Amino acid sequence: MRKMLVITRDGSRSEEIGGLFGQEKHTENGAVPTSKDAPPDREVDTLFVDVESLLGKHTSVAKGLEGLWSQYPSAAIVVLADEANTHHAVDAVKAGAFDYLTRPVEREELDLIVDKVRESDVLKSELDYLRGQFWNEDSLEYVDTRSRAMRDVFVKIRQVAGTRTTVLLTGETGTGKSLIAKLIHAHSNRKSQPFISVHCGAIPDTLVESELFGHEKGAFTGAVRRKLGKFELAHGGTIFLDEIGTVSQSVQVKLLNVIQERFIQRVGGESDIPVDVRIIAATNENMNELCERGKFRRDLFYRLNVFPIRIPPLRERREDIPRLSEVFIQQFNGLLNTEVKGIHPQVLDRLMEYEWPGNVRELENVIERACILETGDVLLPESFPPDLLDTQGEVVTSPVRTSLPLKEARRITVDRFERQYLSSLLEQCNGVVKDAAGRAGVTTRQLSKLLGRHGLDKMDFRKRNR
Repeated sequence: MRKMLVITRDGSRSEEIGGLFGQEKHTENGAVPTSKDAPPDREVDTLFVDVESLLGKHTSVAKGLEGLWSQYPSAAIVVLADEANTHHAVDAVKAGAFDYLTRPVEREELDLIVDKVRESDVLKSELDYLRGQFWNEDSLEYVDTRSRAMRDVFVKIRQVAGTRTTVLLTGETGTGKSLIAKLIHAHSNRKSQPFISVHCGAIPDTLVESELFGHEKGAFTGAVRRKLGKFELAHGGTIFLDEIGTVSQSVQVKLLNVIQERFIQRVGGESDIPVDVRIIAATNENMNELCERGKFRRDLFYRLNVFPIRIPPLRERREDIPRLSEVFIQQFNGLLNTEVKGIHPQVLDRLMEYEWPGNVRELENVIERACILETGDVLLPESFPPDLLDTQGEVVTSPVRTSLPLKEARRITVDRFERQYLSSLLEQCNGVVKDAAGRAGVTTRQLSKLLGRHGLDKMDFRKRNR
């Protein structure tokens, strides 16, 4: 059972929240408690506090939040504010509060906040479990995902990493198959041994066998000395065969033999050399189709396809685009000596709608280009390719996602439309809320609530014209 606490200066406001829930809630009148008042209460998972109580004797809402977190370390804090104090509520969200509500509080808004807190708790508990039970410190950045599809991928990695089972990674180009292969190796009992990556499609057909299995001196013209192949170099560790569908029939026969017998022969050699390697293969092609066309041996496919993992394209995990963008910004800040702090909301909206045929790799390249071109601390539309952005300000619709329930699909669509509409409106009104509200046909209070819901700050829309 969830435990919620309401802290307000006015007892009637606490009763207002309890009445909307239709059940009794814990309430407390007065200012925010400090760590000296009582031992921490870890059972409170949602805390509603009005701006007046949050400020109390503190000089800022950030200080007030610190006092609350010392008392209720596990609680998601939702700030209650009158329209005149909305700016304090926005500051609280920026300082780490979960969200805010403006009074009078409506039942639908309250239910939405509670649902968001519950969903956030589930995601956090899943991530905490992954951190505590399996992933090493270097991998936490990659496993932090809001995508159910990617969480399923990471569950499969956990299941197979500790075995020597052959894994086949499938997915479009740019989805991160090589990264997944490295994660599997890094969390296996072979992690202290070599990880050897081979891009089969980048090696000329005449040299593939030599690269994989090595050759003896004099085996062919130019073979002036013995060369160890990738399988020998990977002995005891993992070999990653990327674009496995491109290898020739003769190489396929030798790979099948290696998997079955665990021996190799160098080109031009006659002796069997034992190898102990874990094989991870990857492809962006339809392997069943290649087998049907006779391009790939079906018996080899069965040997490679022992534990298949499909990596979803970026368009199927749009929830991760904001987080991935932040990761890439931080990465390029270090490489390019830039100080970019974020992305303009209008740009982020378009990134969420774009189809990303090049997947995560394309997103990384786009962010790198923008970081190089941008002169300020926010990535503006001018720093992105014209064909990526909707420069006319028109509403860009995304494909219908029939994999979701109707209610969820409708909510996502409405949220995207509202965010894009508000971003374009504030852009045109130079961030002036009163003007934007007039053009939208709503009150400034209603518009402020919408901006808060979508995490939009009017000041972000004034930077372009300074």
